[in-house]
Amino acid sequence: MTKNELANISLPRHIGIIMDGNGRWAKQRGLERSEGHKKGAEVFRVITEYARDIGIEYLTFYAFSTENWRRPAAEVSAIMNLFRDYLFEAQEREEENKAKGMRIRYIGERSALPEDIVKLINELEKNSADKNAITINLAVNYGGRDEILHAVRTIAKKVEAGEIKAEDIDLNHIDGNLFTAGQPDPDLIIRPSGEYRLSNFLIWQAAYSEFWFSDILWPDFTSDDLDKAIIDYAKRNRRFGGV
Repeated sequence: MTKNELANISLPRHIGIIMDGNGRWAKQRGLERSEGHKKGAEVFRVITEYARDIGIEYLTFYAFSTENWRRPAAEVSAIMNLFRDYLFEAQEREEENKAKGMRIRYIGERSALPEDIVKLINELEKNSADKNAITINLAVNYGGRDEILHAVRTIAKKVEAGEIKAEDIDLNHIDGNLFTAGQPDPDLIIRPSGEYRLSNFLIWQAAYSEFWFSDILWPDFTSDDLDKAIIDYAKRNRRFGGV
């Protein structure tokens, strides 16, 4: 689909994607699970570029959850190495990404990540902070409940310090202390792989999101599939509790 073909379609400003099915994709082909993650990383790059080209403003990928640490050590290590590869590649393509207006953000708790990865994350965020064509959020060591807990603790410290009163806390205080502060909530959340749940992804922000599910495993996901999800989204009547 081209920009002209999308001209009469109401595009979502913010799309969340749960990149699911990498391991099953590899198993179906008799490959190591790490090969599925490699293929999934390639698809991530393709979808990121395509979403930017058609005018999506925000794109949030669920890359590694707080629960994913329970996976075999070798698989976790392989995923972390993929993060490194992406970060190094982003550094090498810094000028190209700047020209494309790509802002990179990482959402999640960084303290559990390897120090070298955190350093690369900080550098990439700093170097892309002024770009505004598209914001790419990578949810790494991320959990929706942990995000809300982090926000509540931050607000509680402000109450203890006398900066705000408990009775003055409203929804804006919660929103403003989430990892996605300052960004619109996701209009559309896509989950491939045949699962029908959020799995602790953007659970505060997804209060009024539209959902699109598919049996396609993430490594097989294409720009055509993204088009299908957007077209389906555009047909829906979003009332937000109204009539």
